[in-house]
Amino acid sequence: MSDVAVQHGLTGAYEPSLFGTYSKKIGMWLFLLSDSLTFGALLYAYSYGRISNPSWPTPFHSSSIINATFMTAFLLTSSLTMVLAVRASVDHKPKQQMWFLLATMLCGTAFVVLHGREWSHLISEGLSLPVFPSVPGAEASPEFVNVTRDVPQFPATFFGLTGMHMLHVTLGVIYLGVIAFRKKFIPVLLLLWLVAWLGTPAYSPFHYGAHVLLVAAIVCTVILWLKPKLYDSSDVEVAGLYWHFVDLVWMFIFPLVYLMSTRIL
Repeated sequence: MSDVAVQHGLTGAYEPSLFGTYSKKIGMWLFLLSDSLTFGALLYAYSYGRISNPSWPTPFHSSSIINATFMTAFLLTSSLTMVLAVRASVDHKPKQQMWFLLATMLCGTAFVVLHGREWSHLISEGLSLPVFPSVPGAEASPEFVNVTRDVPQFPATFFGLTGMHMLHVTLGVIYLGVIAFRKKFIPVLLLLWLVAWLGTPAYSPFHYGAHVLLVAAIVCTVILWLKPKLYDSSDVEVAGLYWHFVDLVWMFIFPLVYLMSTRIL
């Protein structure tokens, strides 16, 4: 067997990255590709239930449509502020980048708050799942009670699809908060967890969301303490890809779930 001399410290040519871009961006694209399959399956389940069931309900009234329209406006505004944040990071303007990221986070938080309030209203009206606790003292609407009893596929697909999207928006806000504020964002997460856990009743969707905030705070703490770093323009751009994907998914949910399920009086 011949001896092979291994030389160290030599500089050689490396294979260029896939499609001429950096690995973090490729990784995010691959994640979004896999995540699109998840949302595609949920959208297909809702669409199949709607097409196959001639008595598919249309329970949403003008109040729900107006609320969903405001939610859509907040998401569209957040896409604009996210683009401006990426532009500021490329131009090496950290203060503008931070303010635009903060504006994006506030728009995303407003979306989650409006969505959670809508869930609370629908659950108290009788549109619910067996795993949801009953709301004490609530006067259920016969319309929503009949929907839950006669077409259980509707609340199952509605809460499954919109809940998955609301989870993605929440994680996106946390993602941007870590990039913008790094370790300083951990106390904010813990404070939000305490407010959601102690300040909301057990039947509220925000009470369930407190678990997401706590787990996110633990994960972010581990990551930021084990591998602290300053996030550059490439990290902001990758976060922007995730945020725009979440906004794009809502552009399918809003007309399919809300506009096409409106009861026209």
